[in-house]
Amino acid sequence: MTRIALALTLILATAPFARAEAPAPTVPEDEAPGLMQRGAEMFLRGLMSEMEPSLREMEEALRELQPEMRKLLDLIGDFQNYEAPEKLPNGDILIRRKPTSPETAPGADPDEGGQIDL
Repeated sequence: MTRIALALTLILATAPFARAEAPAPTVPEDEAPGLMQRGAEMFLRGLMSEMEPSLREMEEALRELQPEMRKLLDLIGDFQNYEAPEKLPNGDILIRRKPTSPETAPGADPDEGGQIDL
């Protein structure tokens, strides 16, 4: 009987503590952006580590292509002197010079009106 009385006393003594609900954990408003920022940083770091090999390959390819691109830009000059590219039915891509462009095509004879025989 003593054991039952002791168990009952312990239960009754701890009852008020059992009923008290633990307060919900709150995150201060000034820390919420910090958590979001850390999550975004972790995501972007992971993305960069996955993309790094591809970006290095692209960087090397662009370095190799740079001299040829400079030659092409020297030939073209200002892109505003050209119409939008059009794809022909046979798959060729034609980029026409605008009639109002100040230059004639490189290598064209001005006496022929800017026409080049191919």
